[in-house]
Amino acid sequence: MPVFSARCYTKHLPTFLLQMVRERIPAQEVDVSILGAPLTFRNTRKAKNRFLKASMTEKLCTWDSEDLSRRGIPTQDLINVYDKWGHGGFGMILTGNVMVDPRNLESAGNPIICKENDSPQLRKEFSKLASVSKHDGALVLAQISHAGRQTPLAVNAHPYSSSDVQLVSEIVRAGKPIPLALDQIKTEVIDRFVFAAKVAYETGFDGVQLHAAHGYLLSQFLSLTTNKRTDRYGGSLQNRVRIVVEIFSASREEIPATTGFLVGIKTNSVEFQANGLTMEDAKEACSIMERCGFDFVELSGGTLEKIAWQHERESTRNREAYFIEFAEQAKAAFSTFSLRIFLLTDLPLKILRRCCFSAADTKISQDDFMTTFFVSLAQMGQMAKLPASVVNK
Repeated sequence: MPVFSARCYTKHLPTFLLQMVRERIPAQEVDVSILGAPLTFRNTRKAKNRFLKASMTEKLCTWDSEDLSRRGIPTQDLINVYDKWGHGGFGMILTGNVMVDPRNLESAGNPIICKENDSPQLRKEFSKLASVSKHDGALVLAQISHAGRQTPLAVNAHPYSSSDVQLVSEIVRAGKPIPLALDQIKTEVIDRFVFAAKVAYETGFDGVQLHAAHGYLLSQFLSLTTNKRTDRYGGSLQNRVRIVVEIFSASREEIPATTGFLVGIKTNSVEFQANGLTMEDAKEACSIMERCGFDFVELSGGTLEKIAWQHERESTRNREAYFIEFAEQAKAAFSTFSLRIFLLTDLPLKILRRCCFSAADTKISQDDFMTTFFVSLAQMGQMAKLPASVVNK
């Protein structure tokens, strides 16, 4: 089975891309002091500033096609990547999707935390990952996820999902999913998310983010396009959000808010498809999450069936914040809210020191999802080669 990772694209990175960092997106000099202000969460934990490194798949962990215990262990390559971000001045760093089930993955090479691969080596490597990410004082959170029906066919021909609606996508070839039975929702989903959160806590992470966006398992429960259940996990929005609420509650039983451990969530503001999650659904879901006790919500959009290939212009007034319009509408559901954006390496330090006011201009259209995706993988492949201490010399 071909494994596409950050390593795969590094050698193919065009020379012109290596020179582009000399140019930046045109921007006016502005007062950036608000970006340097600390952000206090409901459990009193503080991010030192408003810069957040959002999640992106890296595919830089171990993979074994037969032995589940040898899957998903962070490699030195992955640690080197987060070492760079750890020196970048971020207030908060989210890892790429850490999978909770070794059979239901976004891709081979994903990081995984589960009982099947739990070992002293796994915990040692995740501890290293958390440690290097905190070099500049960032809060580091593991984004924990289950791919559900978006698991590639080569990984699992019959993944779990909320219902038996098969993924039809030009990006991923997937098999026919198996609807989770009521008892399996507890044993195969809730318990796995809680276990991953607990290991993250024990290996030095400051929190976790549940991945309930982009068509992965939790969003498969939230969306009417994939949730055809008639039991207490289907039908009304309250029922469809139930699994998320139960994961949060079970996690808090193991790791109380008094520990300072953050529990956030990433969810779709829109799915860009007929009968998908609407803005009104998203606003109500955010309200439920607020009442439940989540520390923060990150808004995104799309699925592998209907990705936002060309970002909708009326909802993207700023190229740096694709979902600002949706965030503004959802803001009414919260007592507190802050906009989060994805930046790379040391851009926060440069902005806060007023060395620049924008990101590097790659000359690639920021509306071109696939090109920017593969270029980002190539960039991470370069970042993986050496630790920050060697590069800084």
